[in-house]
Amino acid sequence: MVCSFSQLRNKEVVNIKTGVKIGYIDDVEIDTETGKISAFLIFGRARAFGLIGRDDDIVLKFRDIELIGEDTILVNIKDDAICIKEKACKSENLLK
Repeated sequence: MVCSFSQLRNKEVVNIKTGVKIGYIDDVEIDTETGKISAFLIFGRARAFGLIGRDDDIVLKFRDIELIGEDTILVNIKDDAICIKEKACKSENLLK
């Protein structure tokens, strides 16, 4: 299946271990050396309509993607392995 970025943005991300809906894809990280997608980004939710900031962004490593379907993207991650950009991503145990 060929999928454009605009189609990816309309797919809901669901964790298959817990059944929790994580959100929708907002951005993609690409490794410029290999030209491959390394992660999907889900922006944090706005608090008070964005007036008092946003929650932290969630980074889903590409290796955790199990299936990209018609309506959803299924990921296989532990709850504590969800990588929060600029915080947990720097932890060595989440990058391996």
